[in-house]
Amino acid sequence: MKVSELARRAGVTAETVRHYTREGLLAPERDPDNGYQRYDGTDLERLSFIQRSRTLGFSVAEIRQILEHADHGDSPCPLVRDLMAERLPEIRARIRELEALASRMEQALDAWADMPDGTPDGHSLCRLIESFPASLESENGSTSSRQETSS
Repeated sequence: MKVSELARRAGVTAETVRHYTREGLLAPERDPDNGYQRYDGTDLERLSFIQRSRTLGFSVAEIRQILEHADHGDSPCPLVRDLMAERLPEIRARIRELEALASRMEQALDAWADMPDGTPDGHSLCRLIESFPASLESENGSTSSRQETSS
């Protein structure tokens, strides 16, 4: 089957199929007559596996590792468990960070509700942000350093 048919059957876009092919997660045969990439039922199963893996939060690199284990006849299940066990605490920490951010945003909106808008005057850019207490930022942890390291 061609890219478009595989995409339709898997419920993804043709660009998704092309992306996973470029990443080496799918390995179609070349049609000797026209040079088109030809996919088969195995590719459809593999694409479905990739999509389920992405839903569980696995990266393309991690999926590649999992598939390599399976392609070599090894069970990837221990690797999957290890990756998930490693990732879960990171996700929970990120959720706590996002909850703290949401709390700071709510506090800021409450504080700003009755404040008038201002025009930058060379000393002030946005009075709303500048009026936000730095103690709340440091109390809940500054997000600027996290954003710089996660980029």
